[in-house]
Amino acid sequence: MSKKLATAPGLSSVGSSESITDTRHPKVSSHNPAHWLSLLPLLLFMVLFLGSGIYYTVIGVDYAFYQLPAPVAVLPAIAVSLYLAKGSFESRIATLFNGIGDSNIVAMCLIYLLAGAFAALTGVIGAIDAVVNFGLYWIPPGFVLPGLFVIAALVSFAMGTSMGTLAALAPIGFGLSQTAGFEPAIVAGILLSGAMFGDNLSVTSDTSIAATRTQGATVGEKLRQNARWAIPAAIITITLFSLITTEPSQAVVADYQLYKVIPYLAIVVLALIGLNVFIILPAGIIISIAIGLIGGSFTAENSVAQTIYKGFSNMQEIFLLSLLIGGLGALIEQQGGLQWLVNKISQLFAASQSKLRAQLAVLSTAAVTNLAIANNTVSIILTGKVTKSLAEQGAIRPKQSASLVDIGACSTQGILPYGAQCLLLGASFGISPLEPVQYVWYLPILLAVVIINLLFRKGI
Repeated sequence: MSKKLATAPGLSSVGSSESITDTRHPKVSSHNPAHWLSLLPLLLFMVLFLGSGIYYTVIGVDYAFYQLPAPVAVLPAIAVSLYLAKGSFESRIATLFNGIGDSNIVAMCLIYLLAGAFAALTGVIGAIDAVVNFGLYWIPPGFVLPGLFVIAALVSFAMGTSMGTLAALAPIGFGLSQTAGFEPAIVAGILLSGAMFGDNLSVTSDTSIAATRTQGATVGEKLRQNARWAIPAAIITITLFSLITTEPSQAVVADYQLYKVIPYLAIVVLALIGLNVFIILPAGIIISIAIGLIGGSFTAENSVAQTIYKGFSNMQEIFLLSLLIGGLGALIEQQGGLQWLVNKISQLFAASQSKLRAQLAVLSTAAVTNLAIANNTVSIILTGKVTKSLAEQGAIRPKQSASLVDIGACSTQGILPYGAQCLLLGASFGISPLEPVQYVWYLPILLAVVIINLLFRKGI
């Protein structure tokens, strides 16, 4: 998530002198003490969704992870969470609805709709094919996949949002996988790697803003600290992606009309200027419609309105799941599940006052919390007081603790099959949201680089 996607609750906008308020920090009343049991519904969802997909894969069923749709798999988890919650039934339902209506969730859902419409329109007018063939013509065959990482990283750094980047580039990636013969999961994983790299470094990203405000650092300080870890990790990742090769005959450049590249060129230019994603995607949609009308791409059976609605329909599953996951996350937070996680991590690292253990505590607190709620920005805000306290006790500089919480939250966000990024890629590529995870190499490499630096006390 990023500022340009949505401003998280309690998160002030860029350039504001106000700091983050603690409106989303876990509040555990005496009626709802922090307890591991409140995390049981999330575990149930993961077992049902991932377990059924693995089972159907083993027995050879096609589209294994679609046999039990994720929005259906999450319903038993919500039911269990409602049962475990305290208070009146009306108050439990109110908590569920508050989570569903959270501004971050609503913003993501709007992104899905805009992304679906943009992808459908550019597909009808031939923009996707034009961009793919344009890229294949100019990019050396051995650098296509690393090139995708670099492009996604630059766009994400400019936009400040991994979601907006994936919404814009996923159709191109899918078209490339079809044309050049790359496995869709590989292309999806590479796009996600680049998008997370750029989002983690961007000074306009919600995660960067949340991390710096909660830790008392500036975005410039965090950028410089992050770069010392992220750039080496990116170089290693690009090198590894360059080792993935295809036969030259698989990437045949077809004829294309250059003007059809304009919608995606506009997306990149507007992103580099630094406009909001809710301006960028609608602009791309309007340009696509104009090109389609001029070129006669739309017909009575395939009108502009029908194409846009088809794009909306393609995002139905991820739209519903995001809403329901938002409600489930709110119930888990209200019952103290997140506070239980934070408490356990704090206890784990409190046995020693060493700086290394404090650094690992800061890193893992944000990471583990994000596993429960699948929202990296909110995870940083929820654990802000705890991570800042851990950093102060361990004499960790604010710029480093800000980098650690951001990296911790983002490193898990990009590998969650129930996270927004993987869900969007799954819908865009027509694959299981679990498949891109195995190719998001940048995130584990980044974690390894960070831990190695901490072990040898570098970058402090």
